[in-house]
Amino acid sequence: MIRQYLGALLVLAVGVGVAALIVATGPTTVKQPSRPDIPVVQATPVQPRWVQMTVRAHGEVIPKTESNLVAEVAGRVVSVAPAMVSGGFFAKDDVLVEIESVDYRVALEQARARLASRRSDLDTAEKDFDRLEELAKTQFVSESAHDAASNQLAVASAALRSAQASLERAERDLARTQITAPYDGRVRTERLDVGQFVNRGETIAALYSIDYAEVRLPIRDVDLAFLPLSLANRQNDEPPPKARLRAEFAGAEHFWVADVVRTEGELDPLTRMVNVVAQVPKPYEPAGASPPLTVGLFVEAEIFGNWVEDVFIVPRTALQEGGKVYVVADDGRLSFRDVAVLRRTGETLYLQGELESSEVVCLSPLANATEGQRVRTILASEA
Repeated sequence: MIRQYLGALLVLAVGVGVAALIVATGPTTVKQPSRPDIPVVQATPVQPRWVQMTVRAHGEVIPKTESNLVAEVAGRVVSVAPAMVSGGFFAKDDVLVEIESVDYRVALEQARARLASRRSDLDTAEKDFDRLEELAKTQFVSESAHDAASNQLAVASAALRSAQASLERAERDLARTQITAPYDGRVRTERLDVGQFVNRGETIAALYSIDYAEVRLPIRDVDLAFLPLSLANRQNDEPPPKARLRAEFAGAEHFWVADVVRTEGELDPLTRMVNVVAQVPKPYEPAGASPPLTVGLFVEAEIFGNWVEDVFIVPRTALQEGGKVYVVADDGRLSFRDVAVLRRTGETLYLQGELESSEVVCLSPLANATEGQRVRTILASEA
């Protein structure tokens, strides 16, 4: 029993001795100074450039001129031009509708006859008055006879003027039995056919011109600063800004060039938007392979505005706290630069300020950064 206890104590003593030997002969730990934490940031070199500002907007194509075709005389329709269908094209002064004219021809002849009669009455009244004037020079003529002759002359003259006006009206009514096109255009809708009776003042069709197509483009009031436009009228000697219209049509992408001719002059108080109007001449005679710029088409517009010098284009993340930009020097140290944000569009900033050509700008947000702080950079193109 005593031997078993002595054996266990001997084994324990040997283990403790071996452990002490290992600790005594093991390597010693040497404290190393901690390395500073150098952040890794994305960066990109910048270049100043001339930039033409552009403004994007969307709008619907509308006609420059549209009007209702109205019957100016009453009667039965005897003829309708083939172009008088929805979507039909017509030229200025084309006869679109003819109304039965027999009654108006009769009225014209009656007006001519009345005019001839009134002219004869006037001639007789003038002769009577002149005769009375001659008699008054050689002998006594009563005042009542002179007044009667003068009055008869005035009545005959007024009757002649009335007959002339009636003749002019009869001629106009006869001419209006042929309804002609006021301009080169297209039919939007029509509401008549041969044999139908129309009344004076009745709308028979809706038309629009095809000399120009217009697009109303709502833009933000702040974007007006980048366009040569204002809410006042543009001077005639100033060239209008250009715009490029784009639309998906018939399974393909198409483009048209437009002139921005005016602003509508009113600012929406709720949206802070103002409408500018772009015009495309002869929209149904497109150049190249583009289709006609059809009324009702929804288009995207890019309006080309002012040119600006020494502009730096950077991602939005380049702007740091306090409205500054961090420039990374060749040795990896930061320097702070004051800049002015000329414009923000989506994720892009247009800057002007204390930047130089080919300087590397930090794109990663850095909280509590200090002037001269070291960073390691990864170019945005490589990232």
